[in-house]
Amino acid sequence: MSASPDSGLSRPPQTTRRRQLAELRGPATPPRPLDARALAALAANPGCRRRALLDGAGVDKSALAAKLGSPAPFGQSQFAIVRGNSFEAKVKADGGRELLRLIGVEDPGTVSVPELSAAGPEGRVARTALALREATAAGTWTLLDHPLLALEVAGSPVYLEPDAVVVRPDGGWTVVEIKSFPMVDGAADASKVGAAARQAAVYVLALERVAAATEGARVAQSVLLVCPKDFSNLPTASVVDVRKQRSVTRRQLDRLTRIDEIAAALPEGVSFDVAERSAEELTAAVECVPHQYAPECLAACELAFHCRSRTRQADAVETLGRSVRGELGGLTTVAAVLAAARGEEGDPADPAVAALRRARALREEALSEAGARACR
Repeated sequence: MSASPDSGLSRPPQTTRRRQLAELRGPATPPRPLDARALAALAANPGCRRRALLDGAGVDKSALAAKLGSPAPFGQSQFAIVRGNSFEAKVKADGGRELLRLIGVEDPGTVSVPELSAAGPEGRVARTALALREATAAGTWTLLDHPLLALEVAGSPVYLEPDAVVVRPDGGWTVVEIKSFPMVDGAADASKVGAAARQAAVYVLALERVAAATEGARVAQSVLLVCPKDFSNLPTASVVDVRKQRSVTRRQLDRLTRIDEIAAALPEGVSFDVAERSAEELTAAVECVPHQYAPECLAACELAFHCRSRTRQADAVETLGRSVRGELGGLTTVAAVLAAARGEEGDPADPAVAALRRARALREEALSEAGARACR
């Protein structure tokens, strides 16, 4: 794939990388594309080389996890997908009248809705960039329905498709995120809003690539979140500030090791071809790539149950969470932590060891006092 000048991407040696990733995935297996939700999850754990490589190669992690014997109940239900598509269709019906009303446009007839279809993802990215430039230069309200954006991640391009982007007459570009969870009394579930904000922040980063090459353009650091009002199907909207999510995501994506470097460190002949390789071969291939498990992975990665099982077998402290792991310093196993707390191992001058022994002493003191009170 050659990067278009409009896409905002550099021109890495895509032919060699594409062939290498296809060999890892399986030449006959079509790549599974990354979306903004997966990219946000990847950015939340930038130290996990395993996920970076598998996502970069387009491996179907759900199928891989199932063949490894650790399937994960991951992803949206079919009902949720149908409900979401139905609500989005309602919001965008009649030329997007409801959506434009939420944006504050009184006369929908004054809004331009350009055609964004083109051949292939590169063509759609270029067509989207052209439409954004034309709308900004014209200085009129413009609604882009499902534009396609590109963002370079770990040396490889990722194509992203927000629900909509609105171009204002002053040159401002705003991402519109349409979700089917309800907004009750003007507020929605905080965890769901947070997930939507992290997803939208990825779109903002991709838009900024195009805006950097467009005179007079500026990308809003807040997005318009559209949800059903209360328990009806009537759309309502809320402006969500994504500056924090954007900064965190940008920083985490910058930390991701280039996929080329991860692939270059693999032994010869490693493959994640789910259709052709046995469970034993796939297990060995997966174990060749370092991972960084944390309990949060259970809600974001299809391989989380497999990685958790391996982490538990290794008695690693990662199973206790990132914050605990960070506090324990050089103590890398649960057995070492318990031994240090009992005074059997560890340097007393180590702050982590000293804290563990102090915590154990306090626990024993509390249990002793409780036992004494119970005997009275």
